[in-house]
Amino acid sequence: MASILIVDDDPQLRSSFEDLLREEGHAVLCASSGEEGCGVVNDAALDLVILDLRLPGMSGLETFQHIRKVEQKLPVIIMTAFGTMDTAIEATKLGAFDYVLKPFDIPEMLGIIEQALEAGRFMRNTVQIDPVPEEDSGEAMVGKSTAMQEVYKAIGRVAPTDTTVLIRGESGTGKELVARALYNHSLRCERPFLVINCVAIPETLLESELFGYEKGSFTGATRRRVGKIEQAVGGTLFLDEIGDMPVTIQAKFLRLLQEKTIERIGGGGLIQADVRIVAATNRNLEDCVARGLFREDLYYRLNVVTINLPPLRERRKDVLPLSQYFLKKMSLEMAIQNPGLTDEAQELLHTNSWPGNVRELANTIQKALLFNRGGPIGAEEIFGIIHAADPERYSIDAEASIKGWVRQMLLSSSEADLFATLNDRFAEIVIRDVLEHTQGNQTLAAKLLGLSRPTLQSKIEKYGLSISTSVKKDPPQ
Repeated sequence: MASILIVDDDPQLRSSFEDLLREEGHAVLCASSGEEGCGVVNDAALDLVILDLRLPGMSGLETFQHIRKVEQKLPVIIMTAFGTMDTAIEATKLGAFDYVLKPFDIPEMLGIIEQALEAGRFMRNTVQIDPVPEEDSGEAMVGKSTAMQEVYKAIGRVAPTDTTVLIRGESGTGKELVARALYNHSLRCERPFLVINCVAIPETLLESELFGYEKGSFTGATRRRVGKIEQAVGGTLFLDEIGDMPVTIQAKFLRLLQEKTIERIGGGGLIQADVRIVAATNRNLEDCVARGLFREDLYYRLNVVTINLPPLRERRKDVLPLSQYFLKKMSLEMAIQNPGLTDEAQELLHTNSWPGNVRELANTIQKALLFNRGGPIGAEEIFGIIHAADPERYSIDAEASIKGWVRQMLLSSSEADLFATLNDRFAEIVIRDVLEHTQGNQTLAAKLLGLSRPTLQSKIEKYGLSISTSVKKDPPQ
């Protein structure tokens, strides 16, 4: 739920707007004048302001300028009529998130509101870098692996500059968090941070979304429109999945990087655009260049500084710290007690390959919390979630996990009889889990294992396993 202020002198519009936004689950405050709106901004914690430009007394533009002085990162959507369009465009250049014509299309307006709320969250929620576990850090990049330490160093070196940065990595590795960390630690952190996903926006709309357009430039262009690049002037524009940007748009974007200028669709002049560009992709850009899908000159312009995010399978020592971070964060968000993880669950989390990377791990923890029935989250819960998501993959993961375990034992064990040690360790794990499954029923466990009951009993004694429903656990790895 977001807290939204509506500043408009039309009581009917305020009332209708208030009802609409409350139905969407937002808390709504209203003001009938600029002076009253400024008072609310001074006193209340807000997520968004929707401001009419034509107000009695203090004008909408003056109100907007006051809001900017009080809260630089509070998104403001301007409402206007054709008579004040130039003023609305000027306000957008000064930092307003967007402007909407009255009377507005409700679905379009709701979409802009959600975009503005997301932009506000991005700008104001600082991304912590590897915080200490005791801190309530909000969003964070977690990991002490060598690969992640290199990522942190790169962020520290490049963030205070205006250098273009290309973030590379598989889907789900956290490229957006890196982009936001660069913004948070930059000299432009008080200016806008806007995000464009080159895949999510249709090719026919992406160019106008980026560069804007002039009235009459194409069918349906009934007014001038400022694009996201102009809206981000002085700040940072994050282009996600830039490897999917259509070739037809790449030439115009190259000019932005080379000359810091753009031209609106249908425009006759160049517009200065001092914007820092951070881009991300999961594609092999070198291959895209070779296939003619990505301009070579644009590739070299983007590839000034590259930050490579490793997949989670290459930073396994970060899996458990990440799991604990998500457990704590999501438990707080759900207002439930953190149930913790059993040793077996931690072992499964650690050995799984996580092809969906950090995003898949976070989703797994979230589902485990949602369906947890009390007590620590166990391996069977984690296994069920992973297996349900991709039944065919898990058999491959199991083999890879066992191989990884064997290699680890080979490197760490000094015992001469390693084969017997591995067999005993594996047998202990299997028997323990079967006893847990049968709640200590040895007859049923022996049947499931294909062993005689005396053989099972001798192994229970050998491995020191309990025969109660509370079976002895493995020591932490």
